[in-house]
Amino acid sequence: MKIAVTAKGKTLEDQVDPRFGRCPYFLVFETETLEVEPLENPNLTAGGGAGIQSAQLMAEHDVKAVLTGNCGPNAHQTLTAAGIDVIVGVNGTIREAVEKFKSGTLSAAREPNVGSHFGTGGGGMGGR
Repeated sequence: MKIAVTAKGKTLEDQVDPRFGRCPYFLVFETETLEVEPLENPNLTAGGGAGIQSAQLMAEHDVKAVLTGNCGPNAHQTLTAAGIDVIVGVNGTIREAVEKFKSGTLSAAREPNVGSHFGTGGGGMGGR
């Protein structure tokens, strides 16, 4: 199964990025082999729609779960419509996040945990 983690860098020791649509990298893992593919996020500086476009990128790479700090409503809707689990509130290193996922201690979010435009500094739900 493929999972993706929003990342500040390309290695397992880099930190999870709290933004889904505007993270610098997605690290895509095959959970069975632990093979990793770093993807530079082409939507990092998008004027709008970064969450939706990043969600479509995850679907194109056959990702089944996304681990991130925060996910807004448009990205969440697009990811869940594609059958991708969204796991929010993830922090620490990429290695720690993947280990938590593999141990079964993380669960999918039923709804977004931030408002639209969170990653641009223009939105949010007051730290909800």
